[in-house]
Amino acid sequence: MTTLPSLFISHGSPMMALTQTPAHEFLGSLGAQIDRRDRPRAILCVSAHWESRQPVVSSASVPETIYDFGGFPDELYQLRYPAPGAPDLAERVVGLLADAGLPCDRDLARGLDHGAWIPLLLGYPAADIPVTQLSIQHHLGPAHQYAVGQALAPLRREGVLILCSGAITHNLADVQQRRAGGVPVDGPSPDWAAEFEAWVVDRVEAGAMADLVNYRAGAPHAAMAHPRDEHFLPLLTAAGAGGEAGRTMHRSFEWGSLGMAAFAFG
Repeated sequence: MTTLPSLFISHGSPMMALTQTPAHEFLGSLGAQIDRRDRPRAILCVSAHWESRQPVVSSASVPETIYDFGGFPDELYQLRYPAPGAPDLAERVVGLLADAGLPCDRDLARGLDHGAWIPLLLGYPAADIPVTQLSIQHHLGPAHQYAVGQALAPLRREGVLILCSGAITHNLADVQQRRAGGVPVDGPSPDWAAEFEAWVVDRVEAGAMADLVNYRAGAPHAAMAHPRDEHFLPLLTAAGAGGEAGRTMHRSFEWGSLGMAAFAFG
């Protein structure tokens, strides 16, 4: 079986499922792009929207669709992603992390949050590939999340697509202010967002993993782009699993400052 890449995608607002934007169109083509290389036998999602004290993987045989958001149109809450779970993959994840000295718990009931199921709904709408989800540990920092990715790297040779979901820039206060001011979804980006995104693209394509891990010290406008780390951390897991420089798959912004870039590693 072909070694699959590890991916980082920016999942945007839950309205990504319904709103025709460049990022929506990209995610809609993602499954076909991956399948041209080799169709995954299973998918492991690492989403910014599941945090825990130490790694936890879902062992659910039928993961529910989690609506971890509020105030959106009723149409969004009618969507479901009824993919089968991947308990065997969950056990493999537990073993790989244990081998790396990273204890991992199992959650028998955890479903898929919107950082996982909305991109999957667009990329693999048939929901016929088994999928499970692994949590992140914001409090342990970027180096930890990179190490998690390194531990998961063997999965890429086993037909597993590692899909890490966050945002290249994620300052919701700024996004909400722009929306309240009437900025359209395709409105112009502020300099700080464009400069931070360009720095990340450059570092990813150069394979400068240490710079990415230490992005708060070296990236321009890091505190503005990410007041909190959780939406950047999945990028580090994807980079760790890929083990080499990444390729930029998509670049766009929504609501001015919400970065929607995506990368493939390995």
